[in-house]
Amino acid sequence: MYFVDNQGQLDPSVNIALETFLLKEKILDEPILLFYINEPSIIIGRNQNTIEEINADYVEANKIHVVRRMSGGGAVYHDLGNFSFCFITKDDGDSFRDFGKFTKPVISFLHSVGVKDAELKGRNDLVIGEKKFSGNAMYATNGRMTAHGTILFDSDLDAVTGALKPRKEKIESKGIKSIRSRVTNIKPFVDEAYQNLTTEQFRDLMLLSIFGVKTREEVKEYHLTDADWKRVYEIREEYFGNWDWNYGKSPKFEIQKHHRFPIGSIEVRLNVDEGHIQQLKIFGDFFGLGEIKDVEDAFIGVRYAKEDILDKLNELDVKKYFGNVTAEELLEELY
Repeated sequence: MYFVDNQGQLDPSVNIALETFLLKEKILDEPILLFYINEPSIIIGRNQNTIEEINADYVEANKIHVVRRMSGGGAVYHDLGNFSFCFITKDDGDSFRDFGKFTKPVISFLHSVGVKDAELKGRNDLVIGEKKFSGNAMYATNGRMTAHGTILFDSDLDAVTGALKPRKEKIESKGIKSIRSRVTNIKPFVDEAYQNLTTEQFRDLMLLSIFGVKTREEVKEYHLTDADWKRVYEIREEYFGNWDWNYGKSPKFEIQKHHRFPIGSIEVRLNVDEGHIQQLKIFGDFFGLGEIKDVEDAFIGVRYAKEDILDKLNELDVKKYFGNVTAEELLEELY
């Protein structure tokens, strides 16, 4: 097995592009192990509705990255107290969905540093008792596969809850909904000798354990070339660094919202497909001039992103159609 060093990259869109490159294009003669740590981010499963999975206000206020990965499964939160491991190998026809095979060396290491109760439970979760500290997923393509998971070592658990908690407005989606479990960091469970380690130091101990060596120099490694990195950034631009992939790939969904303003009640019903508004209906007892259908029609085809919706509202004379209400107030109804 080869280890690939991501050279301290913290941008999730780059790290996931690197994993994709190693899976699809860098064919080595042995399996590959990749670790990465991401800045605060939400990593969305391939078949999920991004809007449904994130608390948009929290994400925006805290400048949290949102990136859709290639594999299925649910949304997970990453930050500097959390690290990811990826085993990339040939798909032998028997290993896909065999999470035990790939998590076994991780669990073995955790047992060796004091986390004696760590175990694989259910389909793809690593837990201590009833508390989850690692979610795992797989993706296979063209005879190759990646099995990847996260380790909550010293993560901000309040942010985990805040970032992944969606609003309670009615959102009907054909996407896959996450099952949110109680979560825990593993740092409180490790032996005293490891309590003061950083996330990076703990990750590096796991690296030595998986390779069965005592020093970093003994780890067998593939060194990325400049040409490799160039291709990684091309993949990032095509997929993980652009809105169309991270948000626009969401399945068709509908939103229904209602709010009582001083000028009267406004109810909106939105149909969104491939990240763009396909249908908008506005109801209410407000007093406006002109045909509200003009407003509805103006939004057809608009990208379902806060900035695009606000730009469109600012193009319209909202006071003419709705009364004494601002574009920013209406934005809260439409997004």
